[in-house]
Amino acid sequence: MAGLKEKSVRFAGLPNKSFDGGCRMIDTIKLMDFGTPATNLGAMTCPLAANFTDWARYAVRPAAKHYLGAEVVRIETMGTFNCRNIYGGRSGKLSEHAFANAVDVSAFVLRDGRRVSVLTGWNGSSEERAFLRRLHQSACKRFGTVLGPDYNAAHANHFHLDMARSMRNGTSFCR
Repeated sequence: MAGLKEKSVRFAGLPNKSFDGGCRMIDTIKLMDFGTPATNLGAMTCPLAANFTDWARYAVRPAAKHYLGAEVVRIETMGTFNCRNIYGGRSGKLSEHAFANAVDVSAFVLRDGRRVSVLTGWNGSSEERAFLRRLHQSACKRFGTVLGPDYNAAHANHFHLDMARSMRNGTSFCR
């Protein structure tokens, strides 16, 4: 929390909660303001919040100006906490969403009114493709797991970003 305060990020602490099936929100916060509005953000772990705000500030904003010639005015997400298994299956390992340790990013709205979605932009114009691939690549340096359209059909419309360390040597799982 101190690191977020140092970066002038406004947030509110949330109470710890545990749910049936092993899902939990422990030491989570709600982002209030970090300079770029984002939709559907709920409970997030502090490491996820710190990396998400840094990614928005130091990757999303500059990439939008560089590749699209416009400022990002909103990041659209599909949310953070969701008590479910990986791929929403009835059984199996819990998703990082079940621990408020993941966010799914679906689109970016620009000041000029354009909306660049992962679903249409991943194979869209050359500028949109370059922008989204740069963001995906940058996310791989900040998050433990990054999944996008090239991973599987379930991720065709969003980037899944989480803080889990997926490989034994501590590097990210980036697909």
